[in-house]
Amino acid sequence: SQPKITLRALTRERANFVLEGVDLSFANSLRRAMIADIPTCAIDMVEIQSNTTPLPDEMLAHRLGMVPLISADTSRVLVDHRECSCEEGCDRCSVELTLHAKCEERGIMQVTSKHLIRSNSLGSPYGDDEAMNAMGPMPSAQKSLDFGKPIGFDDPSVDGVMLVKMRKGQELKIRCIARKGFAKEHAKWSPVSAIGFEYDPYNALRHTAYWYELDAKAEWPLSDNAREEEAPPEGAPFDYNRKADRFYFDVETVGSMSPVEVVETGLHILELRTAQVVQELGVLLEGPVDGDAGGAMPNGNGLDYGG
Repeated sequence: SQPKITLRALTRERANFVLEGVDLSFANSLRRAMIADIPTCAIDMVEIQSNTTPLPDEMLAHRLGMVPLISADTSRVLVDHRECSCEEGCDRCSVELTLHAKCEERGIMQVTSKHLIRSNSLGSPYGDDEAMNAMGPMPSAQKSLDFGKPIGFDDPSVDGVMLVKMRKGQELKIRCIARKGFAKEHAKWSPVSAIGFEYDPYNALRHTAYWYELDAKAEWPLSDNAREEEAPPEGAPFDYNRKADRFYFDVETVGSMSPVEVVETGLHILELRTAQVVQELGVLLEGPVDGDAGGAMPNGNGLDYGG
């Protein structure tokens, strides 16, 4: 049967859907791709110019790195900083954010991610566009006006991520460089906070051995996904030929990307990697196609999601 996705619920930060017509390896590959292989933008370097708050510099830098930044279309608007020939960051590979807060009054001042301000431009160390083109890869699209800003920066209903609390006279002044990265390098680049993944809610395939004390059914209640399938007859013989072909996903994002973009990008990553395997196998079996053995397909860390 053909692959099919049935959307059960969709919000700004969550997508719940059923994937059918694929095998377990494909469904699990999609889950892993959405968690670790989608590029996003996150703070990667912090320059602390002044910090008289109780929080040590190292802890503050870690908290800044975990702040979700708006990352739509990251693969097209930023190049990998390791492929860029600049030294400290430029508009091609980085986004600059600054924060300057000082408590002037009695009481406690809460400094959150909403105090982070994205700079309009980092500038170019190369002088002009022609020189930039000669110094390495260029982004294939322009950044949006909100790209790299903390999520919810302009939404009063969204609380900013707490960074530090200050008393009167304390000051925090920092400069941050955000870069493109993948969650397989560090969790701060993951676009999702969690992905619920289930199949065979009745355990008819016996992939799970339940540990229980008295009653397995009472101690391991069925999930809501069991409503989507017919319960197997009590005492039915085990079907050795049956395979899982219906998978239940619950994708929750951190807000840096929409859940629709996360799922679509995850599927596109699998498509590109499958095409790359097919191409390489074709080269091994039949020789280079049109004289090009491998230049047509991007590598795993340089996926181009553009047309």
